[in-house]
Amino acid sequence: MKGLVPTRLRPKSVEIYRFTQGSGPLLVSMPHVGTHLPDALARRMTPIARTVPDTDWHVDRLYDFLGDLDASVLAATHSRYVIDLNRPPDDTTLYPGANNTGLCPTSRFDEGAVYEAGNDPDAAEMNRRRVQYWQPYHDAIAAVLDTIHADHGYALLFEAHSIRSVVPRFFEGRLPDINLGTGGGTSADPELAARLVEQAGDAVDYTSVLNGRFKGGYITRRYGSPAAHVHAVQLELAQITYMNEDPPFDFDEPTANRVRPVLRRIVETMVDWGRERYGR
Repeated sequence: MKGLVPTRLRPKSVEIYRFTQGSGPLLVSMPHVGTHLPDALARRMTPIARTVPDTDWHVDRLYDFLGDLDASVLAATHSRYVIDLNRPPDDTTLYPGANNTGLCPTSRFDEGAVYEAGNDPDAAEMNRRRVQYWQPYHDAIAAVLDTIHADHGYALLFEAHSIRSVVPRFFEGRLPDINLGTGGGTSADPELAARLVEQAGDAVDYTSVLNGRFKGGYITRRYGSPAAHVHAVQLELAQITYMNEDPPFDFDEPTANRVRPVLRRIVETMVDWGRERYGR
């Protein structure tokens, strides 16, 4: 692949993201896997928020097969409490009518406070964070997709996410295990979506849905453009399928080993579809 994306560095060499370059048509983005909090910011947060409970825990470990598929991987290092990379830069509502979290979240998924009283970020601070953290990640996505498209004539973007299986703020009851999203049908070819749903449905031990509560966040919607031969899909995985959902949020290897082959088949299906569709 041409045009290696430079790694952006913060003071004290804390990277904004980790990037692994592949030569295939697939980029996997993990915008919520990061846990780092800058010290000055962490000091303003509540004790619970400093444990970053709303992380997409261990997603990079769960998808440890991506190297076998020659995929490029972009993974955030900073917590979504610093800035949510999967939200619009102008902080417009992602899901109208729902109980949302914003670009620089001030409340946790359990609706508790992220910051101690009087320490919420103001508009100027939010803009600084957008420039310092959000923009480099999105510059990287755009650059990698452009390079993949130039090399292959098309590009595939897979957004890897996870969330607790029960979060009353966002949905009633227990979330399906495998939540595929294509922006309500706008970010990927319908044939690709149908194949992924079929593949997920073949995993009889897990429940699945397409464009349910999680239709895909800003990244899926922003970069997916089937007419331009860029196809983006989000998978929001219920964390109960691979980890302990309560602190300290331990990875459960036996449970993960059961769901990992399912995830691999879904990702492989996406890659196979692209090669069949475009002949390369």
